[in-house]
Formats: sequence, structure tokens, C-alpha cells
Amino acid sequence: MGLRPIERQTLARTVAGQLIGLIVNGTLKPGQQVPSERELSDQLEVSRTTVREALEMLAALDMVEKQAARGTFVKEIGVDPVGYDSELRELLEKEGFDMPQVRLVDPRPPASAPPEVSTDRPIRLPNLKKDRLGTFDFISWWEREKVQDARVMVIGAGALGNEVLKNLSLMGVGYLFVVDFDQIEAANLSRSVLFREDDNGRPKSEVAARRIKELNPDVNIQYFQGDVTTEIGLGVFRRMDGIVGCLDNREARLAVNRFAYWLGKPWVDGAIQELLGLVRVFRPDHGACYECTLTEQARREMALRYSCPLLARHNILLGKIPTTPTISSIIGAMQSQEVLKLLHDMPIEYGSVTHFNGLTNEMHTTAYVEREDCQSHWVYGDITELANCTANGTTVAEMMAIVRKDLGDDAVLELDQEMVMGLECPNCNTHTEVFRPLSRVTFDEGLCPACGELRHVLMTHMITGEEPFLDRSLRNIGVPPLHIIRARNSTQYRFYELTGDAAETLHFAHFTQDKEANDKPLTIRPTRARVRLGEPVAELPKPRRKQVRLRD
Repeated sequence: MGLRPIERQTLARTVAGQLIGLIVNGTLKPGQQVPSERELSDQLEVSRTTVREALEMLAALDMVEKQAARGTFVKEIGVDPVGYDSELRELLEKEGFDMPQVRLVDPRPPASAPPEVSTDRPIRLPNLKKDRLGTFDFISWWEREKVQDARVMVIGAGALGNEVLKNLSLMGVGYLFVVDFDQIEAANLSRSVLFREDDNGRPKSEVAARRIKELNPDVNIQYFQGDVTTEIGLGVFRRMDGIVGCLDNREARLAVNRFAYWLGKPWVDGAIQELLGLVRVFRPDHGACYECTLTEQARREMALRYSCPLLARHNILLGKIPTTPTISSIIGAMQSQEVLKLLHDMPIEYGSVTHFNGLTNEMHTTAYVEREDCQSHWVYGDITELANCTANGTTVAEMMAIVRKDLGDDAVLELDQEMVMGLECPNCNTHTEVFRPLSRVTFDEGLCPACGELRHVLMTHMITGEEPFLDRSLRNIGVPPLHIIRARNSTQYRFYELTGDAAETLHFAHFTQDKEANDKPLTIRPTRARVRLGEPVAELPKPRRKQVRLRD
């Protein structure tokens, strides 16, 4: 009848297959000691007898050598003239290894070798039946703890953002912060893997975050429905290890670029249109930034907002970019890989752009030219953390008092963008108070409700202490929670964080029962020393860059 016995895979052969994989991919190097039988037994949750039998198999294949009273050591693997040892092939295939990727050939270094890995790195032998990230441990440079502790902000939850979030969650990035101001519409379903038919009209950020939590329950996730240019405090950016822009307009890109540069953070930008796409990574003091790449025409177009602010913003938000799900997948994957490289401190071509042409399947990378006069090129100095100050609970007058205690009576507050104080109609002689950032005032609001004329916009970007609205809270004049406020006198700048907002603003605990269990991300891995309230200026540590001084 052609029947034959069904082969039964033993635990020992499974253990042997995992060890062979670690030897072949270089995690266990020649001359390196294999973990003891007890360690292997504990990590793999098998008996020491099973481990001992697996090591005997490896010794029979001449891959390890047992030394009395010392342990088991990895041997040099010779070149197999046939290509594969038949028993080695069988063991590896049982463990799901792709044979062409582990062929034993003459070990000449590749043209682009992977980063060197310290031999002191602890070896992890995963249980592939229980550990969803187990296969990543076979990658010689992979650092599981670094990835699981990473905090990444993904700005934009559309086609690109869907792909980036999917990839980062599958790779096990531990903390994801999703930002988007838009709602889902039917047209999004053709290119957004996380959205479903019944999601129409729901916030993109919330739906994307919920689906990511379903995809990988181990991810700690938080979403924010709002405008990144005005509604995300700089303290959030400060606590991120990576920032990914999945945006479709210059205004938002420019804002993210400046926020990241001010706080010394790298960020990954992606853009798509039809079958074309690009990826670029920007980092302060490492070549050009996004603003450096803007042409003179682009700068002129953005400057329109100062001559007719509401109309210019209205036109920006009307734009729709045609894309395909295929180019979203390609560029989103490239952005995700750049994040992975950032987290592992791998070489990256900062200030360069990689173009992908889906029409010809061509790809090329070009370096941008850094502009010496770029307005984004400013890194904040030391940041004073105000543990008892919040955006809602601190008034403008109270903030002015804190600032003037440090900088003197001539100190002023600088806002990140123009604040619209009011709208005046020249025909009706009416005045309407607004007190919101320019980007949060719509074109329709600018029209007089009585006569329909476009009203004059009264704006300011500086608070001197003479304003009639000093009793308003910082939030009431457009300052977001956990923001970093910029202040100056005639000679120097100081920076103050509303740290009292930290616990509520950044928790990474959406779709979980206990927010208190996720307070770990609130700590900061600073790139510079921090300053606590009350330290005299003379005792401040020196900033990383030359201190900014104003013209005399």
C-alpha cells in the first residue's frame, strides 16, 4: 500500500537543531563555551538527559568538543564540498531554518558585514513553541531587552503608519505611542491593513492602537487623537527612543523635525505617492535635517501662512495623496528597519534620502546638503523639571514668576508658534477672543459670522508679563501637557518642563486594566544632564552645544 512509518521528532533532536542554528548563524562562535547542561535545561524547559543527548549529537557531527572538567566548546565548522551534511540538513529543516541562508561555505566576509557582537553577550536559547520572539534570538546582533524596552512614537496612522505599527509590534518593540488627528473613511480600507469596514468614522489612532494590541498583547500602547504640531508636549518627544513620521504634509514634517532636533532625537521620515516612495533618517549634528531639504519654492509656499494664515492652512489640509498598498508596505518596511537599526546603534546614513521607484524597481541613495543657516538647527540646553507644575494647574502668571526668579524681571516666555489672541472684523468692528495656536484655528472661524468677511488675525509669539490674560492657565492659551516651555532674558535661554503632567500624559496603558503597572516608561534616558528647580544658574552643567545668546 506504500505506507511507511511516521517519523517522530525527539526532544533531543529539537534541542540539537536549536544549538546548530546558534552555531551556524554565529551566535555561538568557534572556541566559545556552550552553556552548561543545567542552564540549557532551565532555558529550554527540558531534562538534563535530553540536553546531554543533544550535545552528543553535535559532538558526533564534529561541531562541538567536550573537554573534561571544563565543559563543551564550539569547534570550527569545515567546508562541506557537497554543500550540506545530510544529517545537519535534516536537523535544521526540522527546526524551520531556511537552508540556503545557512549553507556552509568558505567563510569570506560579505561586502556589507553585520555589526560585531561582543562575545560577552549572554546567550539565549528560546523555546520556539512558547516564545513569539524566539526566532529573533538567532540573529547575532539582536538585543531583545533593548527592543522590548524601546519607546517609539509613530506619527500618522494612515497607510504608512499601519505598516510601520504592524512591523514594530511584530518585532517586539515594547512601547508604542500612536498619533493621528484624522478619522477613518472608506477610501482608507484599500491600503490600511489595520482598519475594517465597520471602523468608518472612528479615530485612526485609536483603531490602529487597538488592532496592534490584538496583534501582539505584549506591546504597551498608547494613542493620541490630535495635531502633533500643537497638542503633543515636548516632554513626550523627550522620552522617546525613536520617532517615525508617516505624514503627508510639509507643515507637520517641519514641526516634527524641529521638535526632534531641539531635543537631540533622531527621526525617520517616509513619503509615498502611487508607486514611488522615499525614506530618510535625520539626526541632530549628523548632516542635513528635513528643513535643509526644502527648496526655495517650498519655503515661499509655507511663508504664505504669515500673509494669510487661515487660508494657507486651509489649503494645506485639503491635499490628498494617491497611494497604493504595495508602496505603503515597501516604504513602511524600510522605515521599520531604520528604527531597528537606531535601537541597535547600527550604521545609518543620516541626512540622506533613499528613493524607491516602483515603476522601474530601481533604488538609489543621495546625500542632502546641510544648510548652515537652517532655523531648525538648535538643540535645547539643560531642562528644569517642574514636578509640581501642570498645563491645566499652572497659570501664565505663576509660570512668569518661576522664570523671573531664575532670569530676572526682563524675562519673557517664547511660544513655539504664533498664538491667535483674537479675530477682528474691519466691517463690523467686532472682536472675538480665541487664545489658540494658529494651526488650531480653522479658515471658517476666520470668517465674520455677521458679514462673511475674512477677519484680521491678532497674533503673538511672546509673553512679556503685561498681557491681560495672565490669570489663564497655560493650557488655556494653547500649551499642551508635559510641554517644555522656553524662556529668555537679554542674554540667555532657559527651558522648563511641566513634569507634573508626566503620569497622566504618558502611560502606555491603553487597552489594559492597570495603568499603574506601566510606569516604567516615565523614566528618562537623558542625552544631557537635567536641572532641578531651584539650582542657581552658576551651578548649571555645561550644555552639549554652545549656549545660544541673543544679539546685543
